[in-house]
Amino acid sequence: MSEEILINMTPRETRVGVVENGMLQELHVERTSRRGYVGNVYKGRVQRVMPGMQAVFVDIGLERAAFLHASDIVRPPLPEGAEVASAGGGNGNSHVPSISELVHEGQEIVVQVVKDPIGTKGARLSTHLSIPSRYLVLLPHARTLGISTRIEDESERQRLKDVLTPLLGETPLGYIVRTNAEGQSAESLAFDVTYLGKVWRVVQENIAKAKVGERVYEELSLPLRALRDLLNDDIEKVRVDSRETFEKVVKFVHKFMPNLDDRVEHYAGERPIFDLYGVEDEIQRALRKEVPLKSGGYLIVDQTEAMTTIDVNTGGYLGTRNLEETVYRTNLEAAQAAARQLRLRNLGGIIIIDFIDMTDEEHKRQVIRMLEKGLSRDHAKTTVYPMSQLGLVEMTRKRTTESLERQLCEPCPACMGRGTVKTAETVTYEIFREITRAVRQFNAQKLLVMASPKVVGRILEEESTAVAELEEFISKSIRFQAEEHYSQEQFDVVLL
Repeated sequence: MSEEILINMTPRETRVGVVENGMLQELHVERTSRRGYVGNVYKGRVQRVMPGMQAVFVDIGLERAAFLHASDIVRPPLPEGAEVASAGGGNGNSHVPSISELVHEGQEIVVQVVKDPIGTKGARLSTHLSIPSRYLVLLPHARTLGISTRIEDESERQRLKDVLTPLLGETPLGYIVRTNAEGQSAESLAFDVTYLGKVWRVVQENIAKAKVGERVYEELSLPLRALRDLLNDDIEKVRVDSRETFEKVVKFVHKFMPNLDDRVEHYAGERPIFDLYGVEDEIQRALRKEVPLKSGGYLIVDQTEAMTTIDVNTGGYLGTRNLEETVYRTNLEAAQAAARQLRLRNLGGIIIIDFIDMTDEEHKRQVIRMLEKGLSRDHAKTTVYPMSQLGLVEMTRKRTTESLERQLCEPCPACMGRGTVKTAETVTYEIFREITRAVRQFNAQKLLVMASPKVVGRILEEESTAVAELEEFISKSIRFQAEEHYSQEQFDVVLL
């Protein structure tokens, strides 16, 4: 499999694309005016304690107060034999103490952003701090050594544990071994341990002198963060179209991944870097609801506040054998396409995929396997549940930032985000009602109606009889004027 990372820099915007076999699989966007906060550590102050929600709102210097749940607060170890005072009420949080026992209003607290502000919600926080490096994640408040579940080889897991245990010694800090660490040398891992130790000392110094609302640790910029998390032996090339960013990237790679130095190159071609693989066209397609499949079928992707639904349709695909075979082939292709779309569009939270009904149980299992296989290269954590009797697959995908659509688009001013506009016929009858209402309230000799050309055209051509009857009913003349800049739902009734 051929994989490349493309880094595109424009004034005040950075975009990173991950291309596999010539197709865009991931897109990350960061704008100077709206940089993400995930990973940043702040000194905050508790603003409001809400015992009913087992949570507090914390001021960390952002536009909206951030949200911190009791389960995300580090608790000091209990004395031996002590019991936890529960505030769970049988809801699954029975081991979590009451929020009022953990923090109080006005208390200063060091927190990390684990989820960016999304929609009307503020950022989500945790006091379980974590600072990632290339191969490890430092956990300052946990004395543990964990290994990524994606490293499945038991002998490799044991090797990593054997290498790191003496390196960590009696340190009070905890670590998680990342997937990237698989197969890495003891020297590389030792380098990361030293690096993270230095970073944590700087963070502690910053915490000691910081005021409330100040950032004490900042996550890396998008290009460096992408390389830290994504660059591995599978990546053939990293192309950067900015000389300044290229030099930063080279220094970063040389310091942390010297064996991959030769993968980074400066792209100085005349064509924009994202045009190399038609990435710009792929981005435009990722903003549409309909996703065509090669077979002639298609997906409909609908993103709502609560969840995302993906509907699978056979479209023009007739198949070659029988209906069950046609449905099965369409669903297999749809499973693969759905996995790619989730990653490309950065869709998170609850996701429902409505596959076409199948009767063969083995076919259902194969479709689920295909979906899981497509999600295996996804860096976000996903959980897929068995297919229901209605052919629905429920799944979750961890969401930390806004989806691609929410980052690049805003609600349509014509339909106010509904996705539909009223028909010209509907607006026509709204105008007639508004005219009747207006003449009852105010005195006027005649009326002027301004509306979109399509609505005015319809009134004058198809509703001329109705207009004559309305003029007779209100005993006033009505003039209609088409306004090019009016949307289809917009109109004004002016009394003259």
